[in-house]
Amino acid sequence: MAYKFDLVSPERLLVSQEIESVVIPGTEGEMTVMANHAPVMATVKPGVVTVKPVSGPEQKFVVFGGFADILPDVCTLLAEAALPAAEVSRDDLSRRIEETKAELADVRNDDDRTKLETFLNHLAAIHDDIR
Repeated sequence: MAYKFDLVSPERLLVSQEIESVVIPGTEGEMTVMANHAPVMATVKPGVVTVKPVSGPEQKFVVFGGFADILPDVCTLLAEAALPAAEVSRDDLSRRIEETKAELADVRNDDDRTKLETFLNHLAAIHDDIR
């Protein structure tokens, strides 16, 4: 059964199509969304969104946080930043991971340390998911 999905970042509309399912990296855990899903508003953590279109190959997008508005007939993911996974290189992610580790070494505030550690974990997960 087809389901409408939109992935929007401040820069552009990345996806607006009929899909079979979408896997979203929610802050409470990864979730698969399909037609007739119960209404939910979920926060999205940095990670990989996997879209299974009605026809054609699976599509992957890297998102850096946001919100997903899920209804029985449509899902809209409003991302803080997003781009197709094909546009993200593992080398760029590796460089950003090293930069974040260097930042982490200089942090003195516990709250800032926790935020950077969380971001570092998200970057590492994205690095592992990008092939």
